[in-house]
Amino acid sequence: MNNTWFRRFTTVAGVGPRLVCFPHAGGSATAYMHLARTLPADFDVLSVQYPGRQDRYGEAPFTDLAPLVEAVAEELARELAADPGRPYALFGHSMGSLVAFETARLLVERELPGPQRLFLSGRGGAHLPNSADYHLFDDADVLADVRELGGTDQIMLDDPEILRMVLPALRADYRALGTYRFVAGEPLTAPITALTGDRDPMVTVQEARTWREHTSGDFALKVFPGGHFYLAERIGPVAAAVTEGLLAGTAAS
Repeated sequence: MNNTWFRRFTTVAGVGPRLVCFPHAGGSATAYMHLARTLPADFDVLSVQYPGRQDRYGEAPFTDLAPLVEAVAEELARELAADPGRPYALFGHSMGSLVAFETARLLVERELPGPQRLFLSGRGGAHLPNSADYHLFDDADVLADVRELGGTDQIMLDDPEILRMVLPALRADYRALGTYRFVAGEPLTAPITALTGDRDPMVTVQEARTWREHTSGDFALKVFPGGHFYLAERIGPVAAAVTEGLLAGTAAS
């Protein structure tokens, strides 16, 4: 695949349903490498690579969610057009949940093929206000928040050279989160599966359940043991939940 926006972490692209994955704030496409390799081999798993990180480090990161969604939707529309008829779903974690949700809304608004299902993880419904004024955070605030949430990238915070490289993307993502404002509209018809950790300091189980308000289709809530980055420790059960949800949507289409 010769595309700036999407990465594959499997040797061969599966011919079955497609799953497009959206990383968390400060995250990169590699956040979904283990999920891609745990899901059934016939799935085609694409991970979004936002500008400003890893091999896109030289590009300016987005500081506003709307143009980021616009750019992702445009690239995804091209992928869909190149392989018409293949069912697909979107998976987003934390900030990625908002990007995935708004991308789905934009595709539907433009009368393009919508996803079979959305998997929205580590965040409450898009209409809920942020728990903090993220756009006002300075570097110390951002790093304190990242440390509190935990995750697999904690070691990078202790390396000044790596920290210097990741901070611009983190700052940009926190600004995008802080300035996001939900605009009410018609619920999606695609089913939604909300996923969360039972000890997530950022979102309660009840808040995760509010994604129900954003679909007129089926809704499921999956709660896993763990904190905000429960994904890293529960990759097998998460992959099973995604497989069940995506195959159910495919069978219904």
